[in-house]
Amino acid sequence: MRMIKRECSPLAVVTGAGTGLGRAMTIELAIRGIPVAAISRNPVDLQRTVDMAVGAMVVPFRVDVSESRAVVETFAAIRQQMGDPTILVNNAAIHPHRAFLASEPGEFMDCVSINLGGAVNCSHAALKSMIRTGEGRIINIGSFADIAPQPLAGAYSVSKGALRIFSRTLVADLGDRFPGIVVSTWMPGILATRMGLATGLEPSVAARWGVELALCNDAELNGAVFEQNMQLPEARSLKR
Repeated sequence: MRMIKRECSPLAVVTGAGTGLGRAMTIELAIRGIPVAAISRNPVDLQRTVDMAVGAMVVPFRVDVSESRAVVETFAAIRQQMGDPTILVNNAAIHPHRAFLASEPGEFMDCVSINLGGAVNCSHAALKSMIRTGEGRIINIGSFADIAPQPLAGAYSVSKGALRIFSRTLVADLGDRFPGIVVSTWMPGILATRMGLATGLEPSVAARWGVELALCNDAELNGAVFEQNMQLPEARSLKR
């Protein structure tokens, strides 16, 4: 991956920064000297992330990313306090373990509203300034859950599958006009987090891969899908 020099000073926004991968990526970005606007809806977890990033410029913003108006207000505050975001990591997600018939439709859609809707809200807000400068990097944290849905994970699987399509939608809409805004989907794998498994990969290890990807703004990565530290080949039909 090639890093292309940009005119804008880097500023990262990481959602779901209160725990797990989001916290690890926030700390890794801060270690590398990148200011981070850390977003979470849990103030206690969020403050813990800030405390762990000792000496770094990590500013906490408490917001539920599924609430579009609150997201707009939060990004306005980020621009006022820190500047224009150049990197967005859409990591915020929940993973309810409920059978479809054991939950109400509203509960199902609450998961979709956070996992997909949060990425839509934050991407729309971040792009306001990215299209003005013509530069930006968006990383959507994906999963293989949509390819092989597991029992009790219907809402999560649907939301993550839609998120991967959302990445392609952004590329289709922006790619020709704004080649300097690069969008990728990254699937870090099973992690040792609240949503993952105790035997999973340490979030700090995955965070190093994710931050390397976030800091690489090569236009050739527009629309690319990554699993852990490897780029996945583009799917092709038998006809192609």
